[in-house]
Order: sequence, then structure tokens, then C-alpha cells
Amino acid sequence: MSKFIVITSIYKPTESVSSFSRQDCYELIVVGDKKTPPDWRHDNVIYLSIDQQEGLGFELSRHLPYNHYSRKMLGYLYAMRNKADVIVDTDDDNIPLSHWSFPEFSGNYPVIPKGMGFVNAYELYTKQKIWPRGYPLRFVNGTKTIYPDSISEKKVSVGVWQGLANEAPDVDAIYRLTSDQMCIFEDNGSYVLDEGTITPFNSQNTAFIKDLFVLLYLPAFVSFRFTDILRGLVAQPIMWLYGFNLGLTNATVRQKRNPHDYMKDFESEIPIYLHSEEIIDLVSSCVTANRKIDENLYDAYYELNRQNIVCKQEMECLAAWLNDWRKM
Repeated sequence: MSKFIVITSIYKPTESVSSFSRQDCYELIVVGDKKTPPDWRHDNVIYLSIDQQEGLGFELSRHLPYNHYSRKMLGYLYAMRNKADVIVDTDDDNIPLSHWSFPEFSGNYPVIPKGMGFVNAYELYTKQKIWPRGYPLRFVNGTKTIYPDSISEKKVSVGVWQGLANEAPDVDAIYRLTSDQMCIFEDNGSYVLDEGTITPFNSQNTAFIKDLFVLLYLPAFVSFRFTDILRGLVAQPIMWLYGFNLGLTNATVRQKRNPHDYMKDFESEIPIYLHSEEIIDLVSSCVTANRKIDENLYDAYYELNRQNIVCKQEMECLAAWLNDWRKM
């Protein structure tokens, strides 16, 4: 299989970049931005500067804002053009552990029952009170959501694997402002969420199979802390239509977190707090198995635009992404 790792960075090469560049059987793409050092380079890395991005001939490049995480999508398209079978999303502050890898996309796995709505997947890996970014706040102080005796093993097709991150895992600003305790997750194996059971997934240690590459679309006209969570919420109801599920696996990176202003993070996350449940309801109501996956993705964002969760510019950017994807 042809496998690519995609990172975007505005820093000189980090420990994460160096480590991922040495991963066997993977090619590493780093997507730059206007703030990236102009002399950026690293061995065993395909680096895409702004000039190189604009020379790739992708329609998307004319729509993407600068200094935004969504420029990472040009790396995805580059990987697709180069016959990728798997694309791994991660960040320049996630350092792979010695056992970094992802499970097979098809196999027998413990499956969390269908129709449970939002669950806190971190419960599977720690007793610490912690929740993933994007988990609805009204459930944070609720009772345990996943019971071991309800989980049964069966053969499933996983479309997206979400690996966890140790030390500074992906949590929201409210967690960081009120607790900010470090977390080392237990190695409890891999789980798959059945249809109708949802947990937010991010872009920090995440693998997509080729069948679902179109769902890599990162909203470009929403806030930085919203973009990958929105992507994951939109993706899950669409994945189910085609027989794919979200899988969760052990922490295989440690996050050495870049500097953050937690109050600015909080402000950036407000759309998540307000709309996470609504997004699932809206997307589920407008997608259907008799439509192609790209048509369902467009319909999902069309409905989000109607409800003022995304703007008109987002629809134009999405259309460009879809046009580029269809040429692959």
C-alpha cells in the first residue's frame, strides 16, 4: 500500500517532523504557509512551499486562505495524485512512539453498540475525568457512557482510525482552563463505534482509507479549533452509509504541545460547544445511501450553510475541493 503522512507547519523542522520522516513505508508531506521559514527543508520530506502549492494546478489553492490549517488539504491532494492508499493526518507537535502504527482497516474488533449517540471514547483508555474536544459539554458530568459488557467482537470495515495522544491529548479549552492535568492513556487495544454511536475525532493522529479520502475536507472558513472537529462530525453519518465505521486505538504519539493561549482557544471553540449535536442531526437528516459520497458531502455542507454554521465561501471552497478530488 502507498501511505502518506501529512503535516502543516509554520516552524522550523520539529522533533515530530524528524521522527515521522524516518517512518518505514510512509512518505511525509509538510505543507508550508506564509509564516513558515523561507529556508525550510528536511531530509526525506516532501515540502510544499506556498509557491509550490500554487504551482500544483489544484483549483482549491485559489480558494484557501493563507495562515490557516486548511492549507493542509493541498498535501492530501498531492498524496492522492501520487496514488495514496492511506493518508495519515498529524501535527508538528505529535512525536510518534516506538510502536506508532495503525490497525488493519478490515478485521474483527470489539464494537461499541449502535445507536448510542455521543460517547466519551476516552473512557475506554483512562479513569481520569477527561473528554475529547468536540464532546458535548452537557454530557461531561454525566454517568459513564460505555459499559464493557455491551461490547462484542465482530468483523467490521474501518474507514478512519483515530489514535490517541499521550501527555497533552486533544481536549477542549474548558478542560485546559479548569484542570489541564497530563494524561497517559492505558493500552487497551482497539475499538470500533457502530452506526449511530459518535465520538469526535481530530486531525492529530488519524488515518483515512482511500475510499473516504473525499471526507478529508477541512472547512477553511471556520476557526482553527473548529475545523477538524467539524470535519469529523460531518464524516461519521456519511461513513455509515457506505459500511464504514470509526475506529479508536491506543496512544501512539506523545504531544509536545506548541504554545497556546487557552482563552483564545476557548473563543475559537465556541461553535463546537454550541453546535456539535446539531451538526450530527443536520447531516444525518440530509444524506442518503442512494447518493454518491461526494454528493452527500456537498449536501451536508449545503445544509450547514442554510443553518448559518458555515458561510457561502465555504461552499465555494468545498466545490473546488470536490472538483480536484474527482480528477484523481
